Amino acid sequence: MGDALSTPDNHDQFDEQHLQDAAKRHLWMHFTRMSSYADHEVPVIVRGEGPWVWDSRGRKYFDGLSGLFVVQAGHGRRELAEASARQASQLAYFPLWSYAHPNAIELSERLAALAPGSINRVFFTTGGGEAVETAWKLARQYFRATGQPGRYKVLSRDIAYHGTTMGALSITGLPDIKAPFEPLVPGSVRVHNTNFYRAPEHGDDLEAFGQWAANDIERRIEMEGPDTVAAVFLEPVQNSGGCFPPPPGYFQRVREICDRHGVLLVSDEVICAFGRLGAWFGSTRFGYQPDMITCAKGMTSGYAPLGAVLVDDRIMEPFTDGTETFYHGFTFGGHPVSTAVALANLDLFEKEDIIGNVAARAAQFRAVLEGLRDLPIVGDVRGDGFFYGIELVKDKDTRETFDDDESERLLRGFLSGALFDAGLICRADDRGDPVVQLAPPLICEQEHFDLIGETLRSVLDEAWSRI
Repeated sequence: MGDALSTPDNHDQFDEQHLQDAAKRHLWMHFTRMSSYADHEVPVIVRGEGPWVWDSRGRKYFDGLSGLFVVQAGHGRRELAEASARQASQLAYFPLWSYAHPNAIELSERLAALAPGSINRVFFTTGGGEAVETAWKLARQYFRATGQPGRYKVLSRDIAYHGTTMGALSITGLPDIKAPFEPLVPGSVRVHNTNFYRAPEHGDDLEAFGQWAANDIERRIEMEGPDTVAAVFLEPVQNSGGCFPPPPGYFQRVREICDRHGVLLVSDEVICAFGRLGAWFGSTRFGYQPDMITCAKGMTSGYAPLGAVLVDDRIMEPFTDGTETFYHGFTFGGHPVSTAVALANLDLFEKEDIIGNVAARAAQFRAVLEGLRDLPIVGDVRGDGFFYGIELVKDKDTRETFDDDESERLLRGFLSGALFDAGLICRADDRGDPVVQLAPPLICEQEHFDLIGETLRSVLDEAWSRI
């Protein structure tokens, strides 16, 4: 794994009762039902090394979600911590508003070299949602600057998640997390996703299903009016709903449709870039050329916040001459420390061939998860690289899913806590049908996959016995 930070068993230094009292009194956790902790402790994670983390009581857990699809290189990497300290002592902060600094310049150059085709321009943000927000605003202004001001709408897939800022939330296809904040930004339209498991009318013909799903994008473009549609936002492997991979030929057909109607294709790779699928970018993995790529998370392996929109030269053209200005930015976008960490992270990827590890071991990971199909509760196993979802069902033969009350009892009433107590951090979720999601650090090997499989088998067995 390379150099790791020293991780002594130092949990005794924490006043556990104070941490619990203060967390329950003052801390508002993200996407968290706060009432859940009225009678339960708040998990307090204090340190990490490789694919492992420890809580404030000294308990060890396998991080099967890479934090939040983030910690590609593993926890405790001294190289990344030292890069942060060096940069902070030299230039802790300066904005990219009419200025530049060496790290932002070098990182933009390296990302452009890694990106597919003529994607050569990089606009930095501080995270993935901001990158999605940026891409929609850029698409709108690009068409306004090129004489097509009516193009403002975006298409995205059913139950896809794209972020929580008002624009990114509008693009998101999850009604329940949108409802409290409506009305949202107008102009966002849903299309079908690529959940083949829930498309029995297509039989066993995965490629035909992919063409049908892609053609739904064209159908909606034509329904909305092509001269009103600016962009289509798609993840290479859709996260929400449980890791829907693209059928063969799907993205090639989408590219044809976008070209025919003059619509921009935005590849939302906040999760799928930087090795998660065994390639630098998910679009490269599946062989399609986007007009923009949104990315974040694994760019720094989570050691500092950073996101970006990678932009094709064609989209940049209106902004390189005359007075056209993209009036958009973030105080901390392209932060000197964050970009220093990202550069060190890319160095680490290349030195240790971290992406090669995913490409070489992805089949091993899949085989372990596929081995769980004999369990009566496991309906489907899907995903790519080190990014998988396991769909849970009441009846394998009919693919009957759980109703809302059953899903609540299964996921939040049992599975989430049981998996954590068994030492496995992953995601048990029902944004869509109930799934368990896994995305381990990209340094993992067979022993780690086996641990995941053994833990899941034990806990899912118990879950089934309770149904």
